[in-house]
Amino acid sequence: MQKFFYLFFFLFLTINTFGQSQKPNTQWFEDARFGMFVHFGPYSVLGNGEWVMNNRPIKGEDYKRLQDLFNPQAFDAKEWVKIAKDAGMKYITLTSRHHDGFSNWNTRQSDWNSMNTPYGKDIIKQLADECHKENIKLVLYYSLLDWMRTDYQYETGRTGQKAGRTAKSDWDSYIGFMKNQLTELLTNYGPIAGIWFDGHWDQTSDGNRTSHETAVDWHYPEIYELIHRLQPECLIANNHHLPPMPGEDYQIFERDVPGENKSGLSGQEVSPLPLETCETINKSWGFSITDDNFKSAKELIHLLVRSAGSGANLLLNVGPMPNGQIQPECVERLQKMGEWMKKYGHTIYETRRGSVPQQTWGISTAKGATQYIHLLDKELSTITLNLPKIKSAKFLNTDAKLVWEKDKKTGNVTFIFTGDLDEIDSIIEIK
Repeated sequence: MQKFFYLFFFLFLTINTFGQSQKPNTQWFEDARFGMFVHFGPYSVLGNGEWVMNNRPIKGEDYKRLQDLFNPQAFDAKEWVKIAKDAGMKYITLTSRHHDGFSNWNTRQSDWNSMNTPYGKDIIKQLADECHKENIKLVLYYSLLDWMRTDYQYETGRTGQKAGRTAKSDWDSYIGFMKNQLTELLTNYGPIAGIWFDGHWDQTSDGNRTSHETAVDWHYPEIYELIHRLQPECLIANNHHLPPMPGEDYQIFERDVPGENKSGLSGQEVSPLPLETCETINKSWGFSITDDNFKSAKELIHLLVRSAGSGANLLLNVGPMPNGQIQPECVERLQKMGEWMKKYGHTIYETRRGSVPQQTWGISTAKGATQYIHLLDKELSTITLNLPKIKSAKFLNTDAKLVWEKDKKTGNVTFIFTGDLDEIDSIIEIK
């Protein structure tokens, strides 16, 4: 009997260890193509973005007064999820904890959390419950750096230097704190689709886009193993602006379509991993009362199309107001995107990078043997593409006449358009 027990125990360990060593399935992520990013916390009260503590700057002891002011009585998880679903988004990435260290859940690791505000509720639990109900995946953003805690190694950090900390840091304590918080997030809220890290760059040389060398040991192997052990299907991403590290499941590009570097944050090499572009609807991530630089629905649709054509998801940000409601300017644009996705989402969802890379006039997406050429410039009259296996071509959403001619020797196909193209995106379906 004892031999049988030990044999059973050995087999259990072997199977369990083997299961943990398998990479999580990323297909849902690549098929989704469109998600909502949410930056929300006490900084929303000040209406000057999520970096207000660092930028003003504000000392930690003064900033903590926001705990008595953060009271988002109008927050409605059902409304947030409905806005995302109506926009055609398939997942939501919420800031569980941003750089100010405030936790949007009932954590036992710190008193600096949503339970100790006048609001007094667990924001993550409400959103997680609604996401699970509506079949929306939930990803949790988690800041690696902290402007409030004294055990964080702020002495070598590039931000948070004027928070008023004087005590010597304790890095082992801080790593333990993060592990404990991640354990809470991955055990108390049901299936979590991903953990989205940010802040690695606080401990690197400014402008570094190649070297993983930092002033601290982030203990990534231990942290990533912990995540995959607690939830084997939980994806891991890290917005470090560097090539991916072992254990990471998709690569992030901040404010850029992969391959671009207009923001100065995305000069890193594009990896074979699944990709994601994160961008704002106006200019701010967190609520900014003076930021009225809202991109048009057309610009946002173009960004979504160019992201998909580059093999990436678009994670589009909203920064809810202090009362917990998403700004009406954002809702209006997301509704228009949703209307477009209801008609043409099949050219975005479940697609992969097309054979036509990004051009000044547009890009292509692909699904099996079908390619979708997205013409984002309505003034076009002709384009030439190398499509040696083309069998048929037609417009999906415009009455313009399409004529195409193929050069059998080169495989080049010349498309000629007559008539008005669509104001937003004229789509050619090619078999």
